[in-house]
Amino acid sequence: MNPDRPFYRAIGPDSFRRGDYLIESVLKSDSEEIRTWRNEQLSTLRQGNPLTQGEQSAYFDELIRQDFPKRQPEKILVRFLLEGYLIGYGGIVHIDWHNLQGEVSFLLETSRTSNHAKYTDELFTFFQLIKKVAFETLMLNKLTCEAYAHREYHVEAIESAGFTREGILRQQTKINGVWTDAVVSSCLRSEYLNFKKLD
Repeated sequence: MNPDRPFYRAIGPDSFRRGDYLIESVLKSDSEEIRTWRNEQLSTLRQGNPLTQGEQSAYFDELIRQDFPKRQPEKILVRFLLEGYLIGYGGIVHIDWHNLQGEVSFLLETSRTSNHAKYTDELFTFFQLIKKVAFETLMLNKLTCEAYAHREYHVEAIESAGFTREGILRQQTKINGVWTDAVVSSCLRSEYLNFKKLD
């Protein structure tokens, strides 16, 4: 099988660029790089409860499974690059084609969070690109996103990218043995198109 064949749906990097940043489809040949990068980032975030080898292997097996483009895939995986350097990974997951909505999944390089202003700018860029995929290519009507409530700068960055808070999921996720709330935000295609007219 061609190792350069994209997972799920190719999105064409030339159309999804903003300055020196771009997102592009995950290829089978990217899977080892992404697994290693992702494990490093999550292990940094979860210092008190690092990823186990089993968790790493399970994710890797899911990423490289032989599940190539479908007419209506459940998720679109992308790499987020700055001048060719991997700084993020994510995509649109849990796609509901009946209701035309999906959830944004993303992870930016943890070292970049030390500068909150820069982090906000880069997250804004990622969200503008992923919204272009969702609302212009896939023609979804709604995107949602969840973020840990205790990472306030993270939540603020998402909201600055055009997402409106819908509510809070109490005791949603356990981090280092402590239950944590999650903030749920969303963006509608109509809002995106209106914003784009003014941009």
